[in-house]
Amino acid sequence: MKTFKMISVSIISENEEVPITIEDGIVINQENSSRSWILELFTDQKYENYFNELKTSNKVYDVKVIISYPENEPAHFEVVTYSVKQIGNHLSVLLRGTLKRVRRKYAESLLSELIEEGLTGEDLLSKFENDMKTRPALKKDQ
Repeated sequence: MKTFKMISVSIISENEEVPITIEDGIVINQENSSRSWILELFTDQKYENYFNELKTSNKVYDVKVIISYPENEPAHFEVVTYSVKQIGNHLSVLLRGTLKRVRRKYAESLLSELIEEGLTGEDLLSKFENDMKTRPALKKDQ
C-alpha cells in the first residue's frame, strides 16, 4: 500500500464541482488486483447529512482530489461513500473506489481553453495564474 496526503477534494455532481472543506485527509492506494483506493477525509459535521445520503444511496460518483502538493494535477476517482463517523466535533468520511483516469497537461489544456475564450495579454496571464491555483474543471472534462 502507498499513502498520500490529501490537499483538497471536490465532488463532481451534474457537471458542477462542489469543494468539500477538509481539516485533513489521506489517500491510500491499496495496490491490489481490483486497483482500489481508499480516501479518508476529516471534515466539518455540516457535511454529515450529505455524506449519509450518498452512503444510503450507494451511488457511485466522481471526486477530484489534489494529492501531496497544491500544484499537483488533480486525480479523478469514481467512489462510493463507505463510512461516515463522528469524531469529536468533526466527521471522518471513508470513500472507496478506483482511479478514473490519468490525465496530464492540465496547464496546457487550461491555456488552450482560455485562448479559445479570447483572452490575451495581461487578462490571459492573470486568469491562467488564478485558475492554476483553483483548478476549475475543464470543459472537456464535463
